[in-house]
Amino acid sequence: MDAAVTPLRHGGLSLVQTTDFFYPLVDDPYIMGKIACANVLSDLYAMGATECDNMLMLLAVSTQMSDKERDVVIPLMMRGFKDCAQEAGTEVTGGQTVKNPWVTIGGVATAVCQPNEFITPDCAVVGDVLVLTKPLGTQVAVHAYQWLNQSERWNRIKLVVSEDDVTKAYQRAMDSMSRLNRTAARLMHKYNAHGATDVTGFGLLGHAQNLARNQKNEVSFVIHNLPIIAKMSAVAKACGNTFQLLQGHSPETSGGLLICLPREQAAAYCKDIEKKEGYQAWIIGIVEKGNRTARIIDKPRVIEVPPKEKDGELW
Repeated sequence: MDAAVTPLRHGGLSLVQTTDFFYPLVDDPYIMGKIACANVLSDLYAMGATECDNMLMLLAVSTQMSDKERDVVIPLMMRGFKDCAQEAGTEVTGGQTVKNPWVTIGGVATAVCQPNEFITPDCAVVGDVLVLTKPLGTQVAVHAYQWLNQSERWNRIKLVVSEDDVTKAYQRAMDSMSRLNRTAARLMHKYNAHGATDVTGFGLLGHAQNLARNQKNEVSFVIHNLPIIAKMSAVAKACGNTFQLLQGHSPETSGGLLICLPREQAAAYCKDIEKKEGYQAWIIGIVEKGNRTARIIDKPRVIEVPPKEKDGELW
């Protein structure tokens, strides 16, 4: 499970709790703070817990920063984290700060839930479909952007992508990673989801396999479609086995929810989330009878996100 569920002594309530932290991966400290907070909260949202009652912040300040760097960067990261928490309807009430060779940021998210306020991730049935609520390719976009200043690596991908393409993909990745999965979690209840996980460091396939492994029923997941930030599948292909994006192994940061939904509810779920948020979700696979495994078919359909560029619009 993405979060620990602890039954409390007080009638019928459970503590749903998670923690996570990582190193900065974008060059905007404020956005980095938002990404870190959204990433922590996603573990609650994957459990269908939409109301977070409390957050703590975990922060490591780099000993390699100058005083000026520290005094500019760290408050911006903290503000991004706190602003994202407020957007989620919760507050940061404390935490821990240490010195470290590397900057790290993360936190703890806690919700006190009644039984109907969270969804255990183990009830998929044959005939369900798999829905993904954010596009893949965040790590590819972040690396490609860093390679703009590394000529040897840029030369590997410049035949398949322009500098403008990479900059736009990086902006899309930042926007996606800093966006909460809260609406996606709310709609899990409305459309009778049978379980979910969030797609992060183990990539789409890794998290799909973990979710499949923990099902009560004898089912397996088969993934046919891969929604990917525009141009990033071409970058991944140009890099050989570096990312393994199309194989489902490329890590994501603060990725979407992978949700098992009844087939007859999935299209309405996708339509509803786009109406409420302005962002797409996709049906990417099916749940079939099997032995609790997950796989991506040999030649999955790549869905470019967005399918067409629009002047002045990110998505």
